[in-house]
Amino acid sequence: MKARRTVAAALSVLALTAVAACGKDGSPAETAPNGSAAPQLPTYTVKTDVKLDGSPAWTEAKKRGKLKIGAKADQPYLGFEDVQTTKRSGFDIEIAKMIAADLGFSADQIEFSTIASANRETAITGGQVDYYVGTYSITQGRKDKGVAFGGPYYIAGQSLLVNKDNTDITGSDTVKDKSVCTATGSTSIANIQKYGAKVTQFDTYSLCVEKLLTKEVDAVTTDDSILKGYAAKNQGKLKVVGNPFSEERYGVGLNKGDAVLQKAINDALKAHEDNGDWKKAYDATLGLSGSAAPSIPALDPIAG
Repeated sequence: MKARRTVAAALSVLALTAVAACGKDGSPAETAPNGSAAPQLPTYTVKTDVKLDGSPAWTEAKKRGKLKIGAKADQPYLGFEDVQTTKRSGFDIEIAKMIAADLGFSADQIEFSTIASANRETAITGGQVDYYVGTYSITQGRKDKGVAFGGPYYIAGQSLLVNKDNTDITGSDTVKDKSVCTATGSTSIANIQKYGAKVTQFDTYSLCVEKLLTKEVDAVTTDDSILKGYAAKNQGKLKVVGNPFSEERYGVGLNKGDAVLQKAINDALKAHEDNGDWKKAYDATLGLSGSAAPSIPALDPIAG
C-alpha cells in the first residue's frame, strides 16, 4: 500500500537464514506447513563476464567492489534483518541476490541498507543505493521523481489474514460488520471500508497480528505478500484468505537515467524466473505461509 506502515524492526521472528555466499546452500530451520522439511533456498552462480560500461551505477559498483542495495528490514519472509546476527532474509532479499549474481556480484559483495519508505526515491536518485528491492510498487508518481523500475517481479494485492479456525471470513465480501485491523494511515483503510468492515487501526501491522492471535479482531488487511509473511511466521495459526482486491506491482527501483542497468535487471529477473529460481525462492520464504506461488508477472520493458 502506498502509505503502508510496516512492522517494528525489533520484532522477534523466526527469520530464514539467508544464503551467506554464492554457491552455499541456504538451509532454513523451518518446516513446511505440512510438517515436512522446508524447501531449500536456491543458489546463484555469479557471472564473470559481465560488462555494463554504459551503466554509471554498475561502473561505480565495480570500482568499489560492492553493490549497494536498499531493502526493508522489518517484513518477515519478505525483507527482514535479524537484529542479533544482521543477516538478511526473505523473498525480496533473494530477488536482490539473484540480480546481483547476474551483475557479477556474489552475496558477500552486497551491502544492504535499510531505507525508510519515505526516503526511497531520494536514496535511489542520490546514489545512496544502486537499486532497491522492498515491496516497492511501480507508480507514475515515483517515475516522476526520477525512479525507473525493473520488473514487475511480483503482483501483490490487498487481502485478509485470519485465524486458521476462522470459517466466517473467506474474502472481502464477507467482512461486513467484522472487526478488521490495519495500519494507521494505510490506503488499506478506505479499501476495506467499502465492504462494510469495522476498522481498527494501530501504528504497526505487528500489533494488528497480536490482536488477531488473541481474537480481539477478526482479521488483518494489507498487501497479501506481507500477510503471507505473518502466516509463515505463525504456521498453523493464521491463514490468508480470499482473492486480492487491489493490485500492487512490485518493481526493482533504480535511477531513471540508467537504462543499461534497467535492462540488465530485467534480463536477470527473466533468467531466474525461467530457470526456476524465482519459484524456489518463493517456496522457501513466502511459500511457508501455505499459500501457493502466484503466477510470475510479465516483465514491463518500459516500467521506467
